[in-house]
Amino acid sequence: MNSTFQIWSLVTLFLAVALVFFNFGSLSSFGKLGEADLPESIYEINVKDIKGNDVSLSAYKGKVLLIVNVASNCGFTHSNYKEMNALYEKYRDKGLEILAFPCNQFASQEPGSNEEIEETVCSRFKAEFPIFEKINVNGKDTTLLYRYLKSQKSGFLGSGIKWNFTKFLLGKSGAVVGRYSPYTSPLKIESDIQKLLEASY
Repeated sequence: MNSTFQIWSLVTLFLAVALVFFNFGSLSSFGKLGEADLPESIYEINVKDIKGNDVSLSAYKGKVLLIVNVASNCGFTHSNYKEMNALYEKYRDKGLEILAFPCNQFASQEPGSNEEIEETVCSRFKAEFPIFEKINVNGKDTTLLYRYLKSQKSGFLGSGIKWNFTKFLLGKSGAVVGRYSPYTSPLKIESDIQKLLEASY
């Protein structure tokens, strides 16, 4: 009976290890499409704002950028919008831009239309920084911007975005210098933002 138990224990252990490696590989490639067609610079990417207008990210050359995938019904929503608003008010005139991209891929916490999202963000959360159209940040329909960002900075257990309010911090040259988990509040990266704002490039 002991030998049978040991065999089943080994089989269980083997399956558990295999599952870990499978999940790790899946997370590493989740949303990661071919990189051959990625632009060399973020400034070559065009996006659409919340009203559907085309926006070239080259408009933000020389700015420090905080790019965030946002959601209106997440447990992180109120605190993140509050702190992003505080950062934007404090550093906007010094060269900080916060670019918010709504995404409904995590527990369907951003279900509204672009018009509904704009109304919620502007009236309820009082956001004054730019809000863009709803996008996908993972999977086969990942927007070019997020394919680019994930290729520049991987996260824990791979490049895939794990949840709402993952943050990418870019310097004045457009280089991605930091990636922060949803658990990292905006104010906790204030010192990193200050250093980039003070840098020449």
